[in-house]
Amino acid sequence: MKFTEKEVEILEILEDDCRLSAEQIAKMIDLTEEETKKIIRNLEDQRIIADYTAQVNWRKVDGHEGVKAMIDVKVQPKRGVGFDEIASRIYRFNEVKSVYLMSGAYDLSVIIEGKSMSAIAQFVSDKLSTLDSVLSTTTHFILKKYKHDGTIFEQDDEDKRIVVSP
Repeated sequence: MKFTEKEVEILEILEDDCRLSAEQIAKMIDLTEEETKKIIRNLEDQRIIADYTAQVNWRKVDGHEGVKAMIDVKVQPKRGVGFDEIASRIYRFNEVKSVYLMSGAYDLSVIIEGKSMSAIAQFVSDKLSTLDSVLSTTTHFILKKYKHDGTIFEQDDEDKRIVVSP
C-alpha cells in the first residue's frame, strides 16, 4: 500500500508520541488541523494505526507487578492456512498479549501475563500445550524489563549521564 509523504510523517510522529493533538501534528507537518484529522481518521479506519497505548512501569506500582513470560512454540502448520489458524486460536486467550511468527527453531513467540509463575505454568500445560497443532513449548520468564518499544524503564547512573535521542 502506497502512502503520501504527509501520511508517513503523521505515522512517524504518532508512533513516537501518540499524545500529540491533531493541532500540534498539523503545525509540525504544515497542514491544517482538519486535513490532519481526516488523514488520521482514514489511517485508523484502515487499521494502519492499530491502537494507541501507554508504556507503564508496573514494577513501580505495588501489588500490580504480575509475571510475564515469553513462550517459544513449535507447531504443525495446517494445509491451506499455514500458521494463521493456530496463531488465531492462541491470541484469543485473555492471558496472551502478543503472538509473533518467527524464523528459527520455533515457529511462534507468545508473550503472556499472569498473576504468578504457577498461573503461567498452568496456562501452558492446560491451555497452550493441549492445542492440536502445538508440538512443543519452551517458557522464558521475563525477570526485568529494561527497555520496551524504545522506552527505557530502568536506568543506572551511567545511563542517566548519556543523552539518548529517539
